[in-house]
Amino acid sequence: MPLAEGVGAGAGTPAASGSMWMKLITRVTSVALVVLGAGAVESGQYVIGVPPAGKVYHGVYPGGVSGAEDDITPADVDAYEAAVGRTCAWVYFSHNWYVSRAFPSATVAWIGQRGAVPYIRLMIRRFPWKPVNRRPFRLRDILAGALDEDVRAWGRAARDCGTPLLVEYGTEMNGWWFPWNAKYNGGNARRYGDPLKADGAERFRDTFRRLVTLVREAGASNITWVFHVNWEDDPQAAWNRLEEYYPGDDVVDWVAISAYGPQTPLEQRYTSFCDEVDAVYGRVQAVAPTKPVIIAEFGACAHSPAIAPEAWAAPALEALCSGRWARVIGFSWWNENWQNDNHAAHDTVMRVQDIPALGALFRATLGRYDERLQCTPVIVSNNVRVSAMERRR
Repeated sequence: MPLAEGVGAGAGTPAASGSMWMKLITRVTSVALVVLGAGAVESGQYVIGVPPAGKVYHGVYPGGVSGAEDDITPADVDAYEAAVGRTCAWVYFSHNWYVSRAFPSATVAWIGQRGAVPYIRLMIRRFPWKPVNRRPFRLRDILAGALDEDVRAWGRAARDCGTPLLVEYGTEMNGWWFPWNAKYNGGNARRYGDPLKADGAERFRDTFRRLVTLVREAGASNITWVFHVNWEDDPQAAWNRLEEYYPGDDVVDWVAISAYGPQTPLEQRYTSFCDEVDAVYGRVQAVAPTKPVIIAEFGACAHSPAIAPEAWAAPALEALCSGRWARVIGFSWWNENWQNDNHAAHDTVMRVQDIPALGALFRATLGRYDERLQCTPVIVSNNVRVSAMERRR
């Protein structure tokens, strides 16, 4: 990678990256480069930028123990990076408000210390496994201001955390499995807001906008805000189309997609990764034509009779690394195992380090595309991120 474009060519292997926060600020001006040491990111001055043209970020959700997605550890990241032979530009995890409304400072700190950007799923929900909410976490409560002070406090802590952040709210909102889906927030009714728009998605849009506005007003301009959709609308209804949820270019920086193969050994059928992304890519381009796209979540489990995880992942990695979709700038594997019932044979196993053939595939493919991988984050002044994406068009 040319020095003027970003961070550390050749620094993508775990041994080369080190454990300290060392970044290059790229294109803050047309020629200037600024080197940051640990803790040197001033409040709100910098964000993660797009990688140089022709490169894609490599990130991960490293998997925890409980299945709550908020108990990841450095050892989890180490195990994944050792299995695939590359470091990660971001580390993805959930912040569950049913556990605590306080900013996840400890997790953010250790991710930043290892030179990655913390990527936070802002999960404002009452229950871990139910697609319903209770006060004060319902969309109507948030819109009424019930959480304003908590959100402002969260924003102040984010501002002061000392690292750029990726943050999403309303993960996979066009899927019925999360409580911010329109189904639970008015569906196709027309009693809230614009009488020409379905209430459920309109409440989501207004909630997303309110949260971003409150956090920005608290001074947290170090956040790249992500709008994260599932590859297909479920249910497939006009009021649940992903386009209906889009809150506006002024509050969205990146768009993310989830695309999975079999998620349990009980699944008998699957859709290929490329078919899934092909189905949604044009739609997200149409709704957000200026925004970078990432594959925030993809994965397939072992022991499904439908397809082996390495067979499902092989064309996925090839497409991502070779640049099949021009605006896709990064990807992260969902590297988790979890229990589905009382039968161990039904457990989901997606961890690369636990599936030898999948680990071999990752090492071979990422190694073959080493020059196209951006394994450390490119950090830019927060006033140049839009123009950086324009250079990739």
